[in-house]
Amino acid sequence: MTIRPELIDKLRARRAKLTENVSPEKLEALHAKGLLSARERLDTLFAEGTFQELGLHAEHSATSFGMAGRTLPADGVIAGSGYVGNTQVAAFSQDFSVVAGTLGKMQARKITRIMRHALKIGVPVVAFKDSGGARIQEGVDALSGYGDVFYANVLLSGVVPQIAVICGPCAGGAAYSPALMDFVIMTRNNAHMFLTGPEVIKAVTGRATTMAEVGGAEMHATVSGNAHFIAEDDQHAIALVKQLLSYLPANNTEDPPHHLEVPIDEMEDPAINDCIPDSPSEPLDMYAVIRRVVDHGELMEVHAGFARNVVVGFARISGVVVGIVANQPMVMAGALDLNAADKVARFVRTCNIFNVPLVTLVDVPGFLPGVEQERSGIIRHGAKMLSAYGSCTAPKITVILRKAYGGSYLAMCSQEMGADMVFAWPTAEIAVMGAEAAVKILYRKELAEAEDRQAKAAELAQEYRDEFASPYVSAGNFYITDVIEPQDTRWMVALALRKILDKRELRPAKKHGNIPM
Repeated sequence: MTIRPELIDKLRARRAKLTENVSPEKLEALHAKGLLSARERLDTLFAEGTFQELGLHAEHSATSFGMAGRTLPADGVIAGSGYVGNTQVAAFSQDFSVVAGTLGKMQARKITRIMRHALKIGVPVVAFKDSGGARIQEGVDALSGYGDVFYANVLLSGVVPQIAVICGPCAGGAAYSPALMDFVIMTRNNAHMFLTGPEVIKAVTGRATTMAEVGGAEMHATVSGNAHFIAEDDQHAIALVKQLLSYLPANNTEDPPHHLEVPIDEMEDPAINDCIPDSPSEPLDMYAVIRRVVDHGELMEVHAGFARNVVVGFARISGVVVGIVANQPMVMAGALDLNAADKVARFVRTCNIFNVPLVTLVDVPGFLPGVEQERSGIIRHGAKMLSAYGSCTAPKITVILRKAYGGSYLAMCSQEMGADMVFAWPTAEIAVMGAEAAVKILYRKELAEAEDRQAKAAELAQEYRDEFASPYVSAGNFYITDVIEPQDTRWMVALALRKILDKRELRPAKKHGNIPM
């Protein structure tokens, strides 16, 4: 039996109407702003010819406020799956050209269907968010739809990577979905994410503000911490997605995409010594050290603009994917504060979910002192780091470069917090507190009687370092694995990583721990 040509013609006409809903003029205007259409975003993400759409012909069932019989192409969201390199990825892209990309019950069904499909087959989810929020013409059905999406986000969390790309507005309840995902990318000039916009804030509080102040990419990347990356435009955002996926496994049962064919180069690196300042009081630039340790000096930094006193990100060391966590003494002397604790804890938990080994580089003077820090809950926030590292069963290697004082020594993944191997440089100082502070407490009488108080304090501080803070004291008590030369750091860490990649660590049976929130 031969199918009637008119049926094929009808199908092709219908498909064209649903997929070619953006005129060339509108496309040109979008491109001028650095924007792509909803379909172009998926076309750019996926390898050519690999995208298969789900629910192209789905239609809404709303009848009120002029919605009866109204055709909304793909109901404002394109959903399906394709390949990014050799990795299958599920994705959906909200279409702002269709009733401002607003979410109704059918759009929510399409989104949750592709998410649950990703869960069943164990592949990452990429969500392009470009929506005015709930479709008010559908009333409570739209709210129900958001509930379905949020529940699916939680269901997938910890199983497959979820990446949100905010390309336009992400308003009201819509903002909670990206907040429930693993990574949030916002485009610098076009993306806005907020619960209440400037007009509502002005009406309720009387305070005038701008969209950039309450929902812009720069604000979320540097102040609120809601955005992990800023992209210059849609093309850059998609490039960041692909880069992220190159470090992550498809799901939590797989290993990251290590390049184990890369040999371990046992060459010494004397140039790393140039990163170490002459005086212990001078700050060390941790970026310089990281560049010497990781392959090709390449770090994909996460949360780069937020809590800059710590550095977190993905890299490879002799081909092995790692999560780097490091203090940055160039900012706030590398001390841990509220935001730094949150940033580290979140990143450590993300790495643990996806079996990414952690390499922690330590140069920390302590938790940031201050009335505001205490009143804002530094104990609770700092405990998040302890909980994250303590519950992490991924391979963990710690290198203590210089200072490691007090509770911050433990919070930066000491042996007691589950580090599999802890190396220290000869410049390391591991103690309850810094030598200068300790001397003021321990030798108060001697200092009071000294003719030259400053010289006596310096002498006692050096004695304290040698006797109580030396890395050899910790090594003698087997709190650290070994004291190593800085120039051996890269290959020592690389060798250790290979040896513990197959680590298996059993924990007591439980639903989950109760992390301080």
